[in-house]
Amino acid sequence: MKILIKGGRVIDPARNFDETCDVAVAAGRVLGVRHVPEGFSPNRVIDAKGCIVAPGLVDLAVRLREPGHEHEGMLESEMAAAVAGGVTSVVCPPDTDPVLDEPGLVDMLKFRAEKLHQARVFPLGALTRGLAGEVLTEMAELTESGCVGFSQAEVPLQNTQVLQRAMQYAATYDYAVWLRPQEYHLGKGVAASGPLATRLGLPGVPVAAETIALHVIFELMRLTGARVHLCRISSAAGVALVRAARQEGLKVTCDVSINSLHLTDVDIGYFDSRMRLNPPLRQQRDREALRAALVDGTIDALVSDHTPVDEDAKTLPFAEAEPGATGLELLLGLALKWSQQDGVDLVRALAVLTSAPARVLGASLGTLQASTGQLLDGAVADLCIFDPQAPWSVEPAALRSQGRNTPFAGHELPASVRCTIVGGQLAYENRPA
Repeated sequence: MKILIKGGRVIDPARNFDETCDVAVAAGRVLGVRHVPEGFSPNRVIDAKGCIVAPGLVDLAVRLREPGHEHEGMLESEMAAAVAGGVTSVVCPPDTDPVLDEPGLVDMLKFRAEKLHQARVFPLGALTRGLAGEVLTEMAELTESGCVGFSQAEVPLQNTQVLQRAMQYAATYDYAVWLRPQEYHLGKGVAASGPLATRLGLPGVPVAAETIALHVIFELMRLTGARVHLCRISSAAGVALVRAARQEGLKVTCDVSINSLHLTDVDIGYFDSRMRLNPPLRQQRDREALRAALVDGTIDALVSDHTPVDEDAKTLPFAEAEPGATGLELLLGLALKWSQQDGVDLVRALAVLTSAPARVLGASLGTLQASTGQLLDGAVADLCIFDPQAPWSVEPAALRSQGRNTPFAGHELPASVRCTIVGGQLAYENRPA
């Protein structure tokens, strides 16, 4: 399909490109930006005047709920939610049922996703069989099946020796290990330790649960030379440790969720189960440190931490409710809201959603320019076109995700996605009334 996108403000953070011009797409590639090839005859012309044309969003934390949890989310519904939010690539953790610890399961997931012709799916393989923390998986076979890294998802590895062996093996073949830093025994609470958790009588998760895990991970990185991505940093102390590790030269990247970027433990209010999240919402000083770290590059990427949860699992007492919230359709709007609130340049705000997470993946995505060739020419045609002057209110019933629970219900977000293009094909379109 040949598509001509006319008159939009084209922003490519990977090249610090920001200019109003046309974009030509054909055969799944970006044929030209600014200079449309002579004789180019499009099948479709998209008028992008007043809109931003950016690379498709890359989300590093998306639970698709398939296989095993189809009552909370079907692949069809979550992929539809992705493209409606301008997300063209998603990374999914291995904590499905059964766990993604065998190549056949990974092949099946990728086959199902590819048949939908919507967002690209990048699975993480299980670090240990069944996520039980005892026996390492066959990482080489899982990599051949398409796994982009290895993770324990939300299941902390209690045995440090097993983690060491896993990181040694991963380092040998330059596989990435994705870990959410949380010490097993200290991380069993349901809210961040502090005055609010104490007042509500909720079991707390201290900041030490994150920092102790980080100290262990960094020591093992020094020992093994492994490459590690830290999932959903949540505290100011954690940010300080990551910053020091990066200055030391350790091969570490990290992300933060939209929940931690915008909310604090105070938002729990009177036991609002929509705020039951992992990691738990922390204090304002933590939120401010996370925001600053996202600006200065200590934190690489902003993620939705999309976790569809069945309504019945949320209508329980706070401590018993299932943690998680939908976020794919909110990712862009909440990133732009942060940009407006903190005076962050739009190019930087889009970088944490596109080029930076693509670098974490090691994928040639998140840009409009190929690694070789002329300026802004030849990249994979994954694009998000959005109107920055079209705010919208978050109405859970209108979300495309099967999981309608979100802590941002009723919030007004800037910018509506007009079109999402994946591999040169129009995957989503929302025509203005």
